[in-house]
Amino acid sequence: MKISVNCPSYKRPYVETLEYLPFCKVWVCETEYEEYVKANPSFAQIVPCKKGIQGSLCRIRNHILRTEFENGADVVLIIDDDMNRVCYYEDEGDYGYVSNKVMTDEFIPFLEKYSIMAMDIGAKFWGLNVNYDPQAYRHYSPFSTVSYIGGPFQCFIRGNECYYDEDLPLKEDYDMTLQQLNKYRVVLRLNQFHYYVKQAKQKGGCAAYRNYDREMQQLIALQKKWGSDIVRFDRTDRSHGLKKEKVQIDFNPVILVPIKGI
Repeated sequence: MKISVNCPSYKRPYVETLEYLPFCKVWVCETEYEEYVKANPSFAQIVPCKKGIQGSLCRIRNHILRTEFENGADVVLIIDDDMNRVCYYEDEGDYGYVSNKVMTDEFIPFLEKYSIMAMDIGAKFWGLNVNYDPQAYRHYSPFSTVSYIGGPFQCFIRGNECYYDEDLPLKEDYDMTLQQLNKYRVVLRLNQFHYYVKQAKQKGGCAAYRNYDREMQQLIALQKKWGSDIVRFDRTDRSHGLKKEKVQIDFNPVILVPIKGI
């Protein structure tokens, strides 16, 4: 099985992911290539893209998918450029869990194992738990088949026909999950495993064009595409303060998919 590990990077020359996964290909704009090579001297997997491909997360992700599948990959993983580890929980005694890291030399076999599992259930797309809190690990259902899969870790299987909607660069992961479920009726999310990234804490990347108005426009556009029964605004009050005033909308929507599954 030919497995390709990739991360797009934009205006963040130092790529933290390479410390964890030195075999990862980093896709950058040709105008930034020399800067990335200089910032990551020990790694030769910096891939320059023609000007105009980078600068849009969806466009560069689509470019990676098409290029790597055309080059013969069976599995294409796209991760964030600041993902520094993948971990999983195991039971510890009668109560609680212990966290274990998927080590660098275990990473490709890990991808192969769960890509085969995805194929076995008919999925073309799989990923990990989006929350590293052990309370989010549902040990009674170590995997899900209809749950949202976050952008920091999205794995595609050969034969996939879904590509990122370039009109939704800030909600592309929600949209991709819905596209996959709409077409294939199943995805694979490993609830036992989770990733660590620095979402919204760094300059560059999507942070270069994120703001309140853009986030709201994207949220409305996602709901318009899929309908208000499937994409709902999250107004949950998590402060536990029993406030009566209307809670501000969370830019991460709730998706409710009318498909049977876990």
